[in-house]
Amino acid sequence: MEILEGRISVLAALRARSRRFEVILLKHGMHREAEEVAEITAIAEMLQIPIKLCDLRELDSMAHGLSHGGVLARVSPVARWTVGEIAHKLQSASHAPLLVLLEGVDDARNLGFVIRTAEAMGVDALLVKKHLWDLDPTEIARPASGAYERLPLVQVQEISELKEIKKLGVRFYGCLAKAKRTMHDIKLAGPSLIAIGGEKRGLSGAMREVCDRLITIPTLGGASSLSLSHASAIVIAEAARQRRSPAQAISTEDAVEESQE
Repeated sequence: MEILEGRISVLAALRARSRRFEVILLKHGMHREAEEVAEITAIAEMLQIPIKLCDLRELDSMAHGLSHGGVLARVSPVARWTVGEIAHKLQSASHAPLLVLLEGVDDARNLGFVIRTAEAMGVDALLVKKHLWDLDPTEIARPASGAYERLPLVQVQEISELKEIKKLGVRFYGCLAKAKRTMHDIKLAGPSLIAIGGEKRGLSGAMREVCDRLITIPTLGGASSLSLSHASAIVIAEAARQRRSPAQAISTEDAVEESQE
């Protein structure tokens, strides 16, 4: 079982109905009808989830920090999708899928921030390499601000699995610092998977091989690289911008290719 901390995370998990709740823990003196926990207690009672009142010191001893606000829950882990499951779901999508794949992330909070941004910008699913699931789930959930419960998280065992996504007509774009084309030169309004590597190793050779194009984020100044969470936010936001007004995109992939012939 895992510990969820804070009203937002606990309420999001209750609404999503994808985890099994063992117990919800509230600080002594926090009334069930109080505005900040009224919906939590109402859903818990409807689903027959036990609620336990605890001393603040007991809650602090179970939590990672002191910002839980007197609300914790002991729950089962977030469900992980397989590549096959997400590919099946996307077959019936009424829009061009947008997927993000992470090959390297060393900090749980950074992963949480990426999940939060991805959901806000309309990403259909976040694909994560299997070895990255060792990160602390509590530290992922807090910065994700509820998105951890809602956005499909897909565990990728091997790069070869991604052929199931390719079959759907999804084009793969790998982010690389020294790529010739920028994210503005590529049409991201169509079915797309954006692959982003970690700050230490970047994209693996195997991932680069399956990418249709390699793109970079145009930058000014002396910074040699961006953190994974910031790079993800920038590229995802560009894809979202193009999808909201594709006719106004600065340029398209076809136009770039024609200009280079």
